[in-house]
Amino acid sequence: MPDSCFYNHIERFNAMYQLDSNAQPTLLGPARLRQFHDIISEEVDEGLDLAAKYESLVGEAGELDEEKRIAVLTELSDWLGDLVVYCASEARRWGLPLNRVLEVIMQSNFSKLGEDGQPIYDHRGKVMKGPAYWKPEPKIEELLRHESSSSR
Repeated sequence: MPDSCFYNHIERFNAMYQLDSNAQPTLLGPARLRQFHDIISEEVDEGLDLAAKYESLVGEAGELDEEKRIAVLTELSDWLGDLVVYCASEARRWGLPLNRVLEVIMQSNFSKLGEDGQPIYDHRGKVMKGPAYWKPEPKIEELLRHESSSSR
């Protein structure tokens, strides 16, 4: 999870590029939400380009030499990092305390284990919800209510 230094950089980035930077939860309107959806969808789709490039590098050999392996991992790192930065910057625009929201979500994710204490996966490898799973939304709502009332 990104640390507070990362969030300081996000704050600086938003200020530098004159993007909204709200200190408390703020509604920016459905148009902004649609704009962000378009932006993040475009970014996510770059993963398909990376997958195609990776497939072409692997080719029939089935393996990559060290130089190509590092090249793929470098592009993957940059792509994943960009997704995190876009999301963190957007959260700052809306005044959402992303670090604390992520903490709640991770605690919820830890509750997804099956009755036998083992993870449950779907056919793609996605972690599925077990019987002890609890939804994060009530705790996120409580967090946002606290954030909204403490900054008034």
